[in-house]
Amino acid sequence: MCNFKNGIRLSALAAACGLALANPVAAGEVEVLHWWTSGGEAKSVAELKKILESKGDKWKDFAVAGGGGETAMTVLKSRVVSGKPPTAAQVKGPGIQEWAREGVLANLDDTAKAGKWDSLLPPVVSDVMKYKGNYVAVPVNVHRVNWMWANPEVFKKAGATLPATWDEFAVAAEKIQKAGFIAVAHGGQPWQDSTVFESVALGVGGAQWYRDAFVKLDAKALNSPNMVKAFTTLRTVQKYIDKDAANRDWNLATAMVINGKAAMQFMGDWAKGEFSAANKSPGKDYICMPAPGTKGAFTFNIDSFIMFAQKDAGAKTAQAHLAAAIMEPEFQEVFNLNKGSIPVRLGMNLDKFDQCAKDSAAEFASAAKSGALVPSWAHEMAMPPANKGAMFDVITAFINSKDMTPAAAAEKMAAAGKKM
Repeated sequence: MCNFKNGIRLSALAAACGLALANPVAAGEVEVLHWWTSGGEAKSVAELKKILESKGDKWKDFAVAGGGGETAMTVLKSRVVSGKPPTAAQVKGPGIQEWAREGVLANLDDTAKAGKWDSLLPPVVSDVMKYKGNYVAVPVNVHRVNWMWANPEVFKKAGATLPATWDEFAVAAEKIQKAGFIAVAHGGQPWQDSTVFESVALGVGGAQWYRDAFVKLDAKALNSPNMVKAFTTLRTVQKYIDKDAANRDWNLATAMVINGKAAMQFMGDWAKGEFSAANKSPGKDYICMPAPGTKGAFTFNIDSFIMFAQKDAGAKTAQAHLAAAIMEPEFQEVFNLNKGSIPVRLGMNLDKFDQCAKDSAAEFASAAKSGALVPSWAHEMAMPPANKGAMFDVITAFINSKDMTPAAAAEKMAAAGKKM
């Protein structure tokens, strides 16, 4: 019987199930598994298809909607176990290394060398795309997670100042609440709770401590004064979230800021698409700025594709074309304009991008140089899924329990960071 335990764990399974590393595809055909089915994302995928077909290759779409990619991963595991993996699949973060350890991925070093990927990607990004020094995945874009989205009119009416620190946040939020507005638009869902906490922790402890705690999973960093302070600050933020936040979708929280019901939201740059859809202009109708205390730092969430090993020569060539096309300036531009993210490729011309994107790109580059570019653990970029899930549980429990102290939460985070 073929099943998965503790993540992917395909090695022994592959032999038992007769796993073939190559999916039988027609020469020059690529089958691409992804979950980009919404409007802007679908437009971007269509552009990639057009680029690939211009090279004489055939695109076979394998779109799996729903679950933020979880449904797609279930389908992918089933396909690989059955010996029929797609040519490429949308996978990110530690998931890339998990698949690579199973020996089922293609080596993309030749394509990367020809495209000069090492010089076009910050090491902190290229390292995620590699396994034992070899490229096995290609990055598509960069989302910045540590954004604060604000309605300047609400701040003005409340006589409040945009906060650059968490102490300033508390002062501003109190004024906003007294003026009759909701200070923080939020959806009480585990991933949203952890998205907010991630920015709080980065603002309180800084990039190096963040890296020690959430990337290295260092027990002392996880159960430290910085972690206690992060939970103390989260409790302050919680005071200014409205009582109807439970299970609210993130885009509905964004709409509260757009409509002037709430002053601010802590969310990644995918929120910008909601402002754009409402015909709002950055700097005028809304403000995008780093979450308090995080100026100069950048938590990244990167979409990427892994490539499965192929035996057919035509499929290998088409696969190389796909990997190369994703890193080309033309695709990087059109995809990210549609998705609200920024190009992962350094040195891109951003004339067509708005000011929020330009600010994000500038801080991405500067943070890469300063060491303040860190992976978003809340968005599957920094730690194994089991640890991430355990930390989600701690944060959600803390928010739902007024009796849990910040010190107790810090102890639980250290336990959640242990090897599972």
